[in-house]
Amino acid sequence: MATSATGQPQFIASTGGNRSFSNAPLIKNEDADQIVVPDKTSWKNLFAYIGPGFLVSIAYIDPGNFETDLQSGAQYKYELLWIILVASCAALIIQSLAANLGVVTGKHLAEHCRNEYPKVPNFILWVLAEIAIVACDIPEVIGTAFALNMLFKIPVWIGVLLTGFSTLILLALQQYGVRKLEFLIAFLVFTMAGCFFAELGYAKPEAKEVLHGLFVPQLKGNGATGLAISLLGAMVMPHNLFLHSALVLSRKIPRSVRSIKEACRFYMIESGFALAVAFLINVSVISVSGAVCSSSNINPEDQASCKDLDLNKASFLLRNVLGSWSSKLFAIALLASGQSSTITGTYAGQYVMQGFLDLRLKPWLRNFLTRCLAIVPSLIVALIGGSAGAGQLIIIASMILSFELPFALVPLLKFTSSKVKMGMHANSIAITAITWIIGSLIMIINVYYLATSFIKFLFHGNLKLVEVVFLGIFGFSAMAVYLAGVAYLVLRKNKEASHLLALTTHENQHSTNESGNASLYSLPREDIASMQLPSRREQ
Repeated sequence: MATSATGQPQFIASTGGNRSFSNAPLIKNEDADQIVVPDKTSWKNLFAYIGPGFLVSIAYIDPGNFETDLQSGAQYKYELLWIILVASCAALIIQSLAANLGVVTGKHLAEHCRNEYPKVPNFILWVLAEIAIVACDIPEVIGTAFALNMLFKIPVWIGVLLTGFSTLILLALQQYGVRKLEFLIAFLVFTMAGCFFAELGYAKPEAKEVLHGLFVPQLKGNGATGLAISLLGAMVMPHNLFLHSALVLSRKIPRSVRSIKEACRFYMIESGFALAVAFLINVSVISVSGAVCSSSNINPEDQASCKDLDLNKASFLLRNVLGSWSSKLFAIALLASGQSSTITGTYAGQYVMQGFLDLRLKPWLRNFLTRCLAIVPSLIVALIGGSAGAGQLIIIASMILSFELPFALVPLLKFTSSKVKMGMHANSIAITAITWIIGSLIMIINVYYLATSFIKFLFHGNLKLVEVVFLGIFGFSAMAVYLAGVAYLVLRKNKEASHLLALTTHENQHSTNESGNASLYSLPREDIASMQLPSRREQ
């Protein structure tokens, strides 16, 4: 271990796949953005862990979530609130596992996938992860375009093009420190939450109906099933698993059993609080939408808006509380939501590329490339279908995220349940059972909806017999490939052990002193810290 002149231990890097260490510290001590967790037991340590969970939770209140929330409330009132509750609980468990993987092993999920799987499966997983990030970026592009339309009356298709410049704006703001940027964006997003909380008081939804919707599962009609899957896809996102497992590597954690357990516990508490805030915001949006659109006093114009509700028409929900300024404030908050989600997508994309391919791009370049891929379909749909078509594209993007979730979730469940990788910190039998039940239900729901929707399309889509046969062969073959891919991930045994485990066996525990303190700190990784905490000086 390297020790600075001040006596403070520095980070030690693992070289390659062996267990040897380099004497070169990963991050210099004078870096003011470095987050060092004190090597003592205290609840004050919780403040050192605050950050990753809130950055991850931003993805749960992005424009895609608001779009699906508004539509579910307008079409089915409070009937789909239980999806938000289930998805939030599942998200907390799943995100905690992602954090645990990074804390214990010192590697994030994408790096484990590269080490574990052969080249072809690894490449396929990388492509799927990139598609998921593009699907996540589409709602951000459209949401930002809607916000520009509300603020400046700019046509949606022009707004889609202008979102490409948001990358440069984001890069400029990052020069002043990402924490200041996150604080500003979080403030604006919570301003939006305050608007909906205020509207919630005005709309006065029936408490019994809201509680019934939260705790009584129901799906009435095929449309409700599709919207439920979109809600699930908008809540539990595959790129968030890669992101969370990487963000926790920015902390310098003592490598003792006690400190590792403390880190896992505090990350779960922090994630729980952040996701609880996101849960309340989503419930408020659905409740307001459901209460206003089902009201007997709603005027014909607003009633027509409810039938085809999207982000571009949602400002009328706030009109009764905030008057003419409602649409402007809604648009500013929506713009902030889209841009805060851009940060999430940027970092997730960087970690995915670095992890799967061992290739790093500058964050602004990675964000620009992803944004360009998202702009093309958004622009086409906005030109052809207008704002209504763009709103439907958000729903489709959320469904893509839901269908891709198993390809990030299954490896996460396998890795965190493996003693080969996690040692004594592997999931307990109870956690393993719960997480696999959650994962299985998500996959079953996805496959069921995909199969039933496809069969309905074949037999009720007014197609010719030749078209039915051709599409049937192609569609069912694609579903078979999908199931085969999931089965491969589920049934394949883990082979690669983690080389960054520390103090996870009883033999290693004896290397600590009598108070349980460790003499060795964990990495944190230079690549993770520099991407999370950019500054005006060169990293």
